[in-house]
Formats: sequence, structure tokens, C-alpha cells
Amino acid sequence: MNDQMTAAAASPAGGGAVRVVTDAAIGESLASMLLHRTATKPEGVILRKKDRGIWNQITWRELETRARHVGMGLAAAGVAPGDRVAVLAETGTEWAYADLGILGAGGVSVGIYPTSAPAQVAYVLRDSGAVVLFVENEEQLDKALEARAECPDLRQIVIFDMTGLRELDDPMCESFEAFMARGAAHDAAHPGAWQSGVAAIRGGDLAILVYTSGTTGQPKGAMLDHRCILFQIVNGTAVLGQREGDERLAFLPMCHVAERIAGFYQALYSGTVSNYAEGSDTVLENLREVQPTVQGGVPRFWERFHSRTTIAVHDATWMQKLAYRWAMAVGARRAEARLAGRGPSAGTSLLFRLAYWLVLRNIRREIGIDRLRWGFIGAAPSAPELIRWYLSLGVDLLEVYGMTECGGIATAMPADAIRLGTVGKPVPYGEIAVSPQGEILMRGGHVFRGYWNLPEQTAQALRDGWLHTGDVGAIDAEGYLRVTDRMKDIIITSGGKNVTPSEIESALKFSAYIADAVVIGDGRNYLTCLVMIDHENVEKWAQDNSVPFTSFTSLARSDAVRGLIEKEIARVNELFARVEQIKTFRLIEQKLEAEDPELTPTMKLRRAYVNKKYAELIETMYVGT
Repeated sequence: MNDQMTAAAASPAGGGAVRVVTDAAIGESLASMLLHRTATKPEGVILRKKDRGIWNQITWRELETRARHVGMGLAAAGVAPGDRVAVLAETGTEWAYADLGILGAGGVSVGIYPTSAPAQVAYVLRDSGAVVLFVENEEQLDKALEARAECPDLRQIVIFDMTGLRELDDPMCESFEAFMARGAAHDAAHPGAWQSGVAAIRGGDLAILVYTSGTTGQPKGAMLDHRCILFQIVNGTAVLGQREGDERLAFLPMCHVAERIAGFYQALYSGTVSNYAEGSDTVLENLREVQPTVQGGVPRFWERFHSRTTIAVHDATWMQKLAYRWAMAVGARRAEARLAGRGPSAGTSLLFRLAYWLVLRNIRREIGIDRLRWGFIGAAPSAPELIRWYLSLGVDLLEVYGMTECGGIATAMPADAIRLGTVGKPVPYGEIAVSPQGEILMRGGHVFRGYWNLPEQTAQALRDGWLHTGDVGAIDAEGYLRVTDRMKDIIITSGGKNVTPSEIESALKFSAYIADAVVIGDGRNYLTCLVMIDHENVEKWAQDNSVPFTSFTSLARSDAVRGLIEKEIARVNELFARVEQIKTFRLIEQKLEAEDPELTPTMKLRRAYVNKKYAELIETMYVGT
């Protein structure tokens, strides 16, 4: 690399050389880690799942037994080590059993987003060469049946939930219950085969294929082996201070690297109990029930609590409003002292304790974060004001930065030295550098081996001993990394000014009334944006202000709603230089759901797709220029 490249290799607690933690006791694979944990604490609870109002507990022994029966079922079906096996389902305990069973059988686990269309399902199955597919229910089965004609390697489909499918008569399809029973029988007929198969797995064997969200072109299968994943979770656990007895809520897609590695696998290694949400519509309720001690989430997850609280305070009595403002002012004073690198005064600490017991505790309990030791936010840029709000509540919400290609996190914010506007310092087991062109580079044992069947793209990503991320950023004198944007997303106006849209978009999303936004202006003489309103909050605002509407579309077309968003954009414009200010905007008039192509699996607007689909609407903002 060019000798002008800037680099850092530091722990979240401070600077220093690269430091690596190892744990020989768990063996070379994720499956051997499962066997080790089961042997040391077989009756310990490791998973919980709510069913019909009751949280059911699953012990290490039960988890290992179910994973073993999946693995032996695959063996009975002729699945060989190295074969790819896919899962198409919402996050849940069955996903966990299937995943660990695939890995224990020496197979390669391939996740498919449950929001995928049949054509996308077909692409991943065909590209990976999956021989078996686990699906959640009738809805996902329909996609698989539509896709299978294009997937010559697919031999079997296993269905978790047979509701509505009792009359199904298809030789390729089998219920999960029947599959598990066959696996149990095969296990009984071949004693010790599971254990010997696990022992044969080597650290360099491919473990999972994680398909990127495909914001530009078809998704690519990132190859992560057992050694890479174990390196990340063992060291990540040490950095984050996660420990046995911690609890988390599991709800993000299991096929996303954040939930799979930083969530599920790291929880298994650390002994953290994973509580599985009943469904996407019960996440907030389940969070309040669990009151996790550690929790990760994308910005939209954490933004929802801020916006809900803002709306609730707006509807509160004058006394409640006064109490909230006083408590948050005390919390802000304490937060500012921390951000300035000094401890709060004795008086501030005493006042904060009082504010907590009188006001803040109720807010934290209502959200579900009163026991939270730390929360992590990543996978997309977040507004500094959002972090500051949580700090004022007395909750450490710490930014992390990483990507699929590094198996999770590459930087983490030190809790004792938070610096807003950055994503923290490099993890102590890896290195971060910035090229002369401003591109963020990574290297370390957590970096992936390349893209499945894509040697040219692999060679492009892994060059000169570094992973080239495609992100732009800078490292300051104290080793903090600031991520500016994706290289391909930086806007260059017609006047030659470089604008990073992610910072503006993050500030817009801090509004309780804006769910997401895409800033436009490449090659133009001013910036505009498309806005996706927060349906729930804007609808309530309209009702409170007697604004008539009959549907989401009529709500988005309302002059009053447009005026509301205009005020929010004006507020954000004050934070930026003139060249970075939004001149005009348009509202997306369709209510977008997770299945819509405009959204990524983590509910972010796809910039390239949105620019293409709404090209005519965008042009209306530049008429006459």
C-alpha cells in the first residue's frame, strides 16, 4: 500500500497493538463449541421462545439434541460435508436448530431472507447449489415450489410449520417433525456418528454463505469459515464484555450477519440467553417483557423508541411534560460531562439518581431497556442526537461498524470515551486503515475468504493484504474512525461540491415523523430528497390536528402533512452548510412493507432502486433548472 495510508489498530478502551484472544477448549468449529458448552452445562437455559403467552425455556442439552437430529436427518438424506443447505424462514428456534444441525453435519448453512420474492429465492438456491431447503410455512413453501424448477441441485424441502399443509402430497416435501424423527432414528442406528463427524470439521472448512442484500446487481455470497467466525465471536465477546447470564431479544433476520454472528453465535459462546420474539409485530411488546441486559439493533429499531416517546410526551399532561423536560435536562447534563471526558459532579449524580427514580425509570421500562448494560447500534449511519438522547436516559447506546465481509464488527465505541460522529475505535483483534483515496480498509482473522463463485469480485475486494470495504472515512489522531459514506453514494453537485448524503439522511430520520429519506443531487445544482413518512406517528398527528385522510396515499398527499415534513426538513437544514441543504422534497405515497423491493432486509431505502423507480418524481423537483 501507499506509505501515506493512515492506519489504526486499537482496542475500544484505548490504543495499542493488535491483541487476539483464543479459546482452545471450544474446538475448531461452531458445532464443537456447541458440544463443549452442552457438556459443561447441559441443563443451563440458552434459548427462550414465547408460545401462546408462555416463555418456554430450552436448555443446552435440548438445543444440542435437536441440532443433532437435524444433522443426522441430513446425513440420512445423503447430504455430505461441504454440501450447501438453505433456510428460508423468520428468525426463530427452528432456524437455530436447522443452522446448528447443518453445521454439525459438515454442511454449509445458507440463509435466505424471508421477504425474498420467488425469483430471489431461486437465485440464491441456484447460485449456492443448495441440496436441501428448510422453509417456515405455507407462504415460504409456495416460493420454493415456484423456484425449484430453476434449481437442479435441490433434492428436498423440509417444512417447519405444516399449518394448512396436512393434505400436501409432494415427494420432495417433508414436515420438520418427520425429518427430525428420521434423524433421531439414524442417530440411534449410528451411535457416535454425530460426534465423530463434528470432530472431523476443520477451522478452515466453509461454514456459512451470507448473501448480501444486493443493492446494486445480484447479491453475492460471502464465504465465512469456522475459524473466521470463532475468531470474531471469541474476541468480540471479550471486547463487549458479554457474559453468561446476559439476556437479549432475537428478532433481526438470521440470514443477516448481525443477528447470525454478533447475535446468535456470540450469545452461544458467551452464554447469553437468546429470547426469540413471537413475530415482527410483537418485538416492542417482547422487549418490554424480556428487559434485556445486552441488545443490538439497526438505527431504525432504536429510532422508533425515541419517536414514540416524543409523541407520548406531546400528548402528556403539562405536569408530565414538565417532569420529562426536567429529568432529560438532568440526564443531558450528566451525558455532556461524560462526552467531555470528565465525570459528572456529585450534585449532578445525585440529581440524576432522583430523576431516574421519578421519571426516567418509567420511560426505560416502557421501552424495555431498564436493565440494559449496553446497546449497540450499527448496519447504517445514525444521528449523534439519537445517541445523546439515550445517554440522557442513562443508557449507553454505542456505535459499531462492520460488514458481512468481516463477520460482524470491525470497530466499537468505548463506553468510557464516547465520541459522537464516529463509530469508535478498531477492535483490538483487527486493523483499520484509510487509503490515500479515503477508502476504509480492514485486515485480521475476522476477514472473509471471498465471494462464492466470483473470483474477480473476490480479487477486487481482497487486494494488497487488505479488505477494501467501499466505504469512505477518516481516522483521527486518537484512533477513532469516522465513516463518511459509501464511495458510490457520495454526491458531486454540478458545482463540483462533494456531499455525503448519509449524514443528512441520519439527521432527517431523527425526526419522529420521518422513517427514512434518500437525498438526491448528483450532477445537479442543488439537493432534493424523497421522504418515507413514519406512518404511525404521522397518522396520529393528523388525527390530533383534525387533518382528514382515508388511506396512506391520501395522508401523504395532504398539504398539512407536507407542511409538517417541510418544518422538519427546515430544522435539519439549519445543521448543514448551504450546499448541503435540501431545497425541496417529495413524499413516497406508497406504504412500504418489508417485502417491497425499495427496502433492504434491514428496512433501509435502496438508494439505486429508489432513484430508478421514482425517476419521474425526482425530475419534478428539477423542472426549470
